[in-house]
Amino acid sequence: MGNVHRIAVLSDTHGRLRREVAEVLETCEVILHAGDINRRSTLEELERIAPVYAVRGNGDKGWAEGMAKELETMLFGLHICMIHDRKEWKGNPEGKDLIICGHTHRYEEKRVKGTLFFNPGSCGPRRFRLPVTMAVLEVQEETGEWKIEKIDLTEKVERAAGPTGLEEGNLKQMVEAILKEMRAGRRVDVIAGRLGVERGFVEQVCRIYVTHPGVDAQGIVNKMEVSELFEHRAGH
Repeated sequence: MGNVHRIAVLSDTHGRLRREVAEVLETCEVILHAGDINRRSTLEELERIAPVYAVRGNGDKGWAEGMAKELETMLFGLHICMIHDRKEWKGNPEGKDLIICGHTHRYEEKRVKGTLFFNPGSCGPRRFRLPVTMAVLEVQEETGEWKIEKIDLTEKVERAAGPTGLEEGNLKQMVEAILKEMRAGRRVDVIAGRLGVERGFVEQVCRIYVTHPGVDAQGIVNKMEVSELFEHRAGH
């Protein structure tokens, strides 16, 4: 069958390179990142694994000022374009094999007149209950045939996150979501079900909010018993 080239495609890591993601990257020759890396150190981690082609996302500030917002390249015979937000792409898809984008955190494949518009989703800090995904693009050296393998890491991430369904990186986001649900007048059990977290966690947020008038989401995170939670999890 000849050699098969493997290209990792990911986006929206938002400052976090998961162990599960790194394990996939280590099986690939090249890494494509569609933006919102957020930290130079994350990009450097990626570069230690394999050569990286990356574009700047809306969350890439300061350190990323010199990074291109759009990229066009040939890899193993494939004509590839990449941009963070598909809505900002004004190019002509004709003659392109792949248009890779990110931003939405949602995995998507859509073919338009022979060109595949492709979003690998997000494999960084989880945005509530969205899947944690990336992809591997495989190119057959002899024939030039190619295919995309979707990598869904959600189950592994949920096991690593433990029974609350939370990670340290998304606590503030989850607290903000709970506060929004509270202000809409929803009950604790309804909020837990809608956001996919334990009732006890929602109750703790509500209790702090009620007993500390004016506290914001970060203030609630600071007051929560989360350090003990993660220490307990690490011990198991």
